[in-house]
Amino acid sequence: MTPAKKSGPPPGGNKRPPASAGKAKGGKPQRAGKPQRAGKPQRGSSGNTKPSQPTAAPQWPRRPAVDVHDPDGVRLQKLLAAAGVGSRRVCEDLISQGRVQVDGQVVTELGVRIRATQTVHVDGVRVQLDESRVYLAFNKPIGVVTSMSDELGRVDIGDFVGNRKERLFHVGRLDADTEGLLILTNDGDLAHRLQHPRYGVLKTYLAQIPGPVPRDLGRRLREGIVLDDGPVQVDSFRVVDSAPGKALVEVVLHEGRKHIVRRMLAEVGHPVITLVRVQVGPIHLGDTKPGKWRNLTSAEVGALYAAAEL
Repeated sequence: MTPAKKSGPPPGGNKRPPASAGKAKGGKPQRAGKPQRAGKPQRGSSGNTKPSQPTAAPQWPRRPAVDVHDPDGVRLQKLLAAAGVGSRRVCEDLISQGRVQVDGQVVTELGVRIRATQTVHVDGVRVQLDESRVYLAFNKPIGVVTSMSDELGRVDIGDFVGNRKERLFHVGRLDADTEGLLILTNDGDLAHRLQHPRYGVLKTYLAQIPGPVPRDLGRRLREGIVLDDGPVQVDSFRVVDSAPGKALVEVVLHEGRKHIVRRMLAEVGHPVITLVRVQVGPIHLGDTKPGKWRNLTSAEVGALYAAAEL
């Protein structure tokens, strides 16, 4: 009977690898490669380093090809540079990398000319190229009426910015006794969207109220309370500071009804003493003094467009 063959590795399976294996030039041993985690690009790949510094062209949705070139327009990279996106060379690189869209079309040719009124996105963020558009952050003082021209002759916003040639809109309102941030613009589409409840743009207020503040007040406001014109609830509430007999609280909500913050806090037994709006969407009041205004940066304008889904 023929003896059974022993199981084992194929011939040569026990041989040691040559001495040079596993070594790089110079005799240094190479480290075994570690498996990459799912979704994490390897070093040297085209993955993004972080959201603020994309290194790869975004994956745009496919659209039917449309010629966005206008022979009578201005070179795209020149308009982008003038809008503050970066130097002319940086803007050319953005275009070549497929990171710029014009009217929904990816543009990669440097010779494309467009009009400033066309819609342009860089890395998915809209860039306003039209130099006639104005975007201001205004700190409305107490006692000023939210109107560009008050019929009763009271002090209004127009008394502070009325010398500008553009016809400006105020985004939302603040009552005369409330100080704080108002966005002023001549961009009617953006102003409309920022005020529309569908887009839920958040507004942040700092209110001084009588203290002490009960522990469950934030929960009650987040769950919602009923006013005479319907229910209301805050998106966020916190106590910022407290002192004997009073407290400073932060209220965040997307509601736009008249006197909504004052009525809501009065309903829960903490009527407002002073009220300041410090933020609208991504725009902060910052250190802008009452009665003063500043131009929004191109990044802030882009963030407003994103908030309004434009």
